[in-house]
Amino acid sequence: MSEQINEQELIQYIAERVQAKPEAIRLVLKHEEAFINNAHKGAKGDVDIDGDELVDYVLSRSDVKLDELTVETILELEMDYLMDKGLAGYVD
Repeated sequence: MSEQINEQELIQYIAERVQAKPEAIRLVLKHEEAFINNAHKGAKGDVDIDGDELVDYVLSRSDVKLDELTVETILELEMDYLMDKGLAGYVD
């Protein structure tokens, strides 16, 4: 990603759309980042992430006290935000 992500703006974007506290959103995003950092990178440095595996990973962290739907929604909203900013996309 060539452009820096404004974390505060991202957290606010998600918090306005889901019933979760900013601290819980940050925690989900922190665990997501750890999952992605440990994922296998392709030849171009791209990472192919299975959404279900990511959600399961986040839910398996002992400090995450959110339900599955909330975690999925947070991750989907993050992707929406990144796509709106032109920083991410889906691979067919």
